[in-house]
Amino acid sequence: MDGSPVTLPTAEELETLHYHICQAVGDTKRIMILFALHERPRYVTELATLLDVPQPTVSRHLAILLERGIVTKDRNGAAVVYRLVDDRIVTVMNQMREILAGLLPSQPSQEMDHS
Repeated sequence: MDGSPVTLPTAEELETLHYHICQAVGDTKRIMILFALHERPRYVTELATLLDVPQPTVSRHLAILLERGIVTKDRNGAAVVYRLVDDRIVTVMNQMREILAGLLPSQPSQEMDHS
């Protein structure tokens, strides 16, 4: 710590963060979609093929990400192209992956509990 005073977030701010970000990235398929969209904007069919997930499943996950304001969509004729609103979400995900990589070796050698 740098010794500066800690400013705790308000409960309201944390509830908003939890709803808009934490719940939205609470599914591995949605995280995979975010990483794919980080590379470039994509169509639903392209995401479904890339992630080997049925198109209706991808559409359902995109609807959640749209509702939370994490992705946006643009019409390209009859097709819809999805893109990230802010690439920093993938930057944060990559930072969490680095933290996880640092934590895992220090854990006792046992199966991870994913419940």
